[in-house]
Amino acid sequence: MGKFAWEGTTKSGQSMKGEMEAPDDAAVQAQLRRQGISPGKIKERGKGFDLDIKIPGFEPKVTTKDLVIFIRQFATMIDAGLPLVQCLDILSKQQENKTFKTILLQVKEDVESGSTFADALKKHPKAFDALFVNFVAAGEIGGILDTILNRLAAYLEKAMKLKKQVKSAMTYPMTIVGIAVLVIAVILVFVIPQFQSMFEGMGSQLPVPTLIVIWLSDAIQRYFFLIIGGGYAIVWILKRIYGTPKGELFFDALFLKLPVMGPLVRKVAVAKFTRTLGTMISSGVPILDGLDIVAKTAGNKIVENAIYKVAQSISEGKTIAEPLAESGVFPSMVCQMIAVGEQSGSIDTMLNKVADFYDDEVDDAVGNLTAMMEPLLMVFLGTTVGGLVVAMYMPIFAMGDALG
Repeated sequence: MGKFAWEGTTKSGQSMKGEMEAPDDAAVQAQLRRQGISPGKIKERGKGFDLDIKIPGFEPKVTTKDLVIFIRQFATMIDAGLPLVQCLDILSKQQENKTFKTILLQVKEDVESGSTFADALKKHPKAFDALFVNFVAAGEIGGILDTILNRLAAYLEKAMKLKKQVKSAMTYPMTIVGIAVLVIAVILVFVIPQFQSMFEGMGSQLPVPTLIVIWLSDAIQRYFFLIIGGGYAIVWILKRIYGTPKGELFFDALFLKLPVMGPLVRKVAVAKFTRTLGTMISSGVPILDGLDIVAKTAGNKIVENAIYKVAQSISEGKTIAEPLAESGVFPSMVCQMIAVGEQSGSIDTMLNKVADFYDDEVDDAVGNLTAMMEPLLMVFLGTTVGGLVVAMYMPIFAMGDALG
């Protein structure tokens, strides 16, 4: 027997708390429900720290990896015939992410109170988005929740892989540029002033590159905080502009037209659209509901508008392929394959085939981009740092020639 501190609410909504001796927290929950109290937080006294300080903004987030592991385990338990509430109870107890643990306990309580699993998940949009909820709802209605969950886990794993590929493509150049900026700043702030004091005693006219470097060094030292503030102001202004409908549309269109990143952004958009819609249709989600969810999670306003046009076309009794082709975002090959899928009645299969193809395309594009960026960034770093060094040694070379 252990002593448990508990918190809960009565049917009238009044908050209550107290202590109770019981073999485990499940017994505490059962006793509280018999007393007409809906259990909340339950903690055993004497185990670890009772302190549970939550700092807003610093709570652990529910990651895609957490969701995938949860879904796989949940689907296995459902397939084995375990009741829904028992599955949630077991998975919440073994969950290490405190935020996710709390959410799962609340979902379990809602299901116990008579709510459907999908409705219980809908109350936690930060952990379970509209896509997740609609998958679960389709599984509950069709009586194939375990199958749908396995399909959802496979989708999330592929989406996570795609996201990692894009991040890896961006991380390398940003790291190199960051190192270059740091090296240049150190040279301008600490190294150049040493040369400057030496040049002042020479009494000769300095070369133009040297004067430019000295001017840059003085400007950074004098106006350091002003430069940092100006950079922050520019970023803030760009964010505010991007937050407006016109600004978002302008920048998203610009991203698609960039010479190097544009094709990659387009391929990622196509892969995400086809994978998400194909998985939703094959899981029994109505196509218009699926298109609405896909549009909201597109991540690009141009792509989002194109998907909404597809939804409007379908609601008017037309096809999916026509508005996709008119948008100019989706390649003609994709539109033709979708048209074939519509005609043959296997649109979900065709969408998944297109998604598989574009997953490989994204993989190749990321590899090519990284291979192309490596020499360019090395040249940029070498030229910049080497240019600073040469500019500072030019007066010394000139003085050596004069002495010779």
